[in-house]
Amino acid sequence: MQTLGFILTTLAVLTCLACTVLLFRGYARSGLRLLMWSALCFVFLSLNNLLLFVDLVIFPTELDLRPYRLAAALVGLLFLLYGFIFESD
Repeated sequence: MQTLGFILTTLAVLTCLACTVLLFRGYARSGLRLLMWSALCFVFLSLNNLLLFVDLVIFPTELDLRPYRLAAALVGLLFLLYGFIFESD
């Protein structure tokens, strides 16, 4: 079961990092600010997934990183919400 958790959380981190890179590349190419806000959201969602990996796979019983994971997710979603509200043209 530990191997499955390792594989799933690794895939989640890599997927979020790929989305981050693609969104920043799209922003650099087009200049659409909504892409920037979305990329910043995915930066913090990647951090959230990385903390999930550390919390559940590396230190399953020693650490509880839930408040930090939730804070990273909240900051990411606040970036996206700000972009949706203030960048609508």
